[in-house]
Amino acid sequence: MFRDRLEAGRHLTFRLVPKYKGRPDVVVLALPRGGVPVALPLALALGAPLDVFTVRKLGVPGHEELAMGAIARGGIRVLHDSLLQGARIPDAVVDAVAAQEQRELERRERVYRGDRPYPEIAGKTVILVDDGLATGSSMRAAVRALRELGPARIVVAVPVGAPETCDQLQDEADEVVCAQTPEAFRAVGEWYQDFRQTTDQEVRDLVAIAASERERGQVSPNAVRR
Repeated sequence: MFRDRLEAGRHLTFRLVPKYKGRPDVVVLALPRGGVPVALPLALALGAPLDVFTVRKLGVPGHEELAMGAIARGGIRVLHDSLLQGARIPDAVVDAVAAQEQRELERRERVYRGDRPYPEIAGKTVILVDDGLATGSSMRAAVRALRELGPARIVVAVPVGAPETCDQLQDEADEVVCAQTPEAFRAVGEWYQDFRQTTDQEVRDLVAIAASERERGQVSPNAVRR
């Protein structure tokens, strides 16, 4: 169990630093909000730029923690077909939830980015980070949306994930790094002592810290502590 997301990110660095540290072609993208504090120590350790890639989970109405799919920028939608069929969720309900989450996705894009452009992705190695993988719907949507931007390689990196989800994502990404894959996995939050929701302001602050530390040449994953 990790103390918090920052500690989980430091743990993840051990799996990625040997292969990716100091490479000019590497970009770290975090799924906000929870992926950003995980990605910060990793980006600092690699000496790579950090930015966000916004994805929104589509929660089952009345059971919003259960993902029936996800959306990402560029009109990408990934659906959990077996869940939708088993629960007999009609298309109209999926469309309504997707429309609501699209508005939130656009709001977050404005809040997190403002006028700041996306980093150059074409031809780069992108390390895509979240705080964990349960169904993997959000990560699949992110990977598919990123493919449209022409990266040379997409690496999915999380501190903890369901074993079957980590295996299945091998078909979507070029490399999948799940630092821990406990057989008794039920939910991402169970593997954190502190799993409080990351705020919009924290996302902005952490991305700004990454940019500032990189300009100073700071590459220590311990540069930021709670």
